[in-house]
Amino acid sequence: MDVERPHAAIQLPEGSWWDWDVLAWDGGQLRLAAGYDLVYHHDLELVFGDPLFVSCPSVFHDPVFRAPSPDELRRVTRQLGVKPPVLVAFEADACGQEPVSCLIAAERLDIVQESVLRYWREGAGPDQRFAPWVRPPSQ
Repeated sequence: MDVERPHAAIQLPEGSWWDWDVLAWDGGQLRLAAGYDLVYHHDLELVFGDPLFVSCPSVFHDPVFRAPSPDELRRVTRQLGVKPPVLVAFEADACGQEPVSCLIAAERLDIVQESVLRYWREGAGPDQRFAPWVRPPSQ
């Protein structure tokens, strides 16, 4: 990858991806969840494997993904000491007066589209996925 030619903007599947939040973040992955209303479920996840650099709020709305600028790529490369395999840039509404610029560098990116419940639901099928904090009620 040439520093002068930044990565392309990511392409999301069709859908209503207005609400976003950090679903999980540990040393091995950063998981951003998206949907039209995150109260009950989300239907899209951006899973950044081995995140190297993260600059974004924990909750944001209506992101506009774009190709990182050459300056952003140079800055992250200088800070990391290597060119990141994945560099995602976007502008988002973080409930301030102006959009915030966000940048995430990682070893890899997976885009997962599936319904994930954010509350316990009795009778959910065995293949139904729940958000990490959802636990069945005590018996």
